[in-house]
Parts: sequence; C-alpha cells; structure tokens
Amino acid sequence: MTEIYGNPSSTHTLGREAKKLLDQSRRQVADALGCKTQELVFTSCGSESDNWALLSGAEAMKRKGRHIISSAVEHDAIRKSLEELEARGFEVTRLQPDHSGAIPVERVAAALRADTVLVSLMLVNNETGAVTDIAGVSKLLREQGSPALLHTDAVQAFLKVPFTPKSLGADMVSVSGHKIHAPKGIGALYVRSGLRLKPYILGGSQEDGRRAGTEAMPQIAAFGTACTLGKAGMRENIARMSGYKAQIADRLSAAIPELRTVPSAAPHILSISLPGWRSEVLMNFLEAREVYVSKSSACKKGGRSHVLEAIGLDAKTIDGAIRIGLSRDTTQEDVDALCEGLIDAHASLRHT
Repeated sequence: MTEIYGNPSSTHTLGREAKKLLDQSRRQVADALGCKTQELVFTSCGSESDNWALLSGAEAMKRKGRHIISSAVEHDAIRKSLEELEARGFEVTRLQPDHSGAIPVERVAAALRADTVLVSLMLVNNETGAVTDIAGVSKLLREQGSPALLHTDAVQAFLKVPFTPKSLGADMVSVSGHKIHAPKGIGALYVRSGLRLKPYILGGSQEDGRRAGTEAMPQIAAFGTACTLGKAGMRENIARMSGYKAQIADRLSAAIPELRTVPSAAPHILSISLPGWRSEVLMNFLEAREVYVSKSSACKKGGRSHVLEAIGLDAKTIDGAIRIGLSRDTTQEDVDALCEGLIDAHASLRHT
C-alpha cells in the first residue's frame, strides 16, 4: 500500500514492480492450492467465485442440458446462484445430506441424468465441518461418461483439509483469503486448463481477460503471504486443531450431559447444541468473556441454520446450537476459556 503501489497494468517502473508482485502472489496461491498459475483467477471473495463458477459454468454447458445437481446445505452464495439459474430455465436437484451434513456419492449417482451439465457441492460444510467426497463424485461422473462440470466450494477446506484440484477431479474450485488469515475482500477461482468461462465482470483485460478491474494488490499480496505461511505449517496446524476440537467435545460432553454434537471430519469446525438453551443467550454470555462463537454462517446474520434443518435436527436442538471455529492461532487458553464459559453458562442460565 505504501511502497509497491503502482497499477500492474501500467508499463512504467512502478507498474512493472506491481506486476512482478502480482505474479509472485499468484504463484504463492497456486502453489498452496496445487494448480498452475494460469488456472487461478483472483476474485473479491468466495461468494464471487461461487457465483461466477455456477452462472458462467451453467451458461457454458446449456447446449448439452439444463439440469444441475447441488445440495440443501450449500452456502448462500451457491443457493442464491441456483435460484437465479432456475429463473433462467435451469432445473436444480438439491440433494439431502447425511446426519453430518455431507453428501453421499450414491445420492449424486441417483440424481445424475443424461442432461446434467453441472454438479456443485461444497468440500467442507461451513456450519458442521462435514467433508463430502468430491473425488468420489468426480470418479462417478467419469465412470458414467457424464459431461457435467464439477465445482466445489472449498472456502472452508483450503489449507485445513489436504487437497488439490487434481486430487478432487474438480473443474472449478472456490477459495477465500480471510479463512486463512488474509484480509477480507480477496478470493480466487480455480478454472481447469481448457475450460473457458464467460467473464463475470466486464471491462479491461486483467486476469488474462477473464475478470476485469484493477487488481486489489494489497489484498492479493497478503493472500499470497498467508498461503505461504499456511502451507508451511499445515500438517501441524491440522493436528493441533483436531486435538483442540476433540478436547472441547470431550470436556463439554462430560460436564453437560444434555449436550449434543454434530460429528464431522474437518479439524476446525465443531457444531454443538444445548437443547433448551437459546443460542443467542449462550453467545452473549460468552461474548462478555471475550469468547466469540456463532449460531450459523456469519452471512446469515444470525438467522436459523438451513444446514441443521436439512440434517434433521429438531427445532429445540437448532435453537440451542452454536458453531465453534478453530484456527492455526487458537491456543489452549482459548479452549479453556470457551469450555469454562459454556460450563458456567449451563450452570447459571435458565433454559427455555
């Protein structure tokens, strides 16, 4: 912001310096994701990446069919894009999840049709931490000879669950910077080599003509650095978060007999519920201790979780649910504060 502040599209010295930093940052993100630099397009966030993948992906395939497969537990960026595609004449099948929020491959197989042109399923559910077998879905599409493009919202999986686009067999992958400690307002979309998507933002020739607009260089540079740091310590961070997650579940289950947990494979997301207690009250109690949790996706601004409804939890359990998020910066002190806070809340608050 203060040193390399030129426009990467400019040909003068400051512009060339910025272009060099842009190329370096793209290499860093591509290296962490496990793809070629030319397969990576910077966006403003995961939501933009999701919107672009679905709207342009479906448009690119509409001559082969108008059927799309997704799920009932996707992020709103996917859900609203699907609604828009339905308004354009596409047909969407929304698969129901298993008890954790993952989508079994056999349910995709049952929904697959000759006119299916797009499958979009999130890799790690943002509310429960459930992990869907995207590689298994890709294998299914190949075995069935389906022409469908495969997209996955990997915002919650990036540098938290090991994967590469190639290992998943995905044509498009959405990621976001702020989930790995980069600033908010930066994301990326992986687009498989050979797949040309209609630009989502029209204008200049930035991003190889695929996304117009002067690049957000401070955010992009920070995204690249965050990727380098996150990849370097990924194995240790995953192990630490997994240990904390198990510790929280064990401590709270032992202290609060009525506690319910949603089992999931991701190391950093734990969904729990105190049925009969209101999640807002629990959140406020913890906030007074400077411990911050949520009741569903932050994008829903506190609304009832469609994910927990889809996995079949009763209203009382949903109304007492909170989502606990861990990161590479989480400490034992943080875990202790959370557990002690919830145990004290259970003892002192009146349930409804």
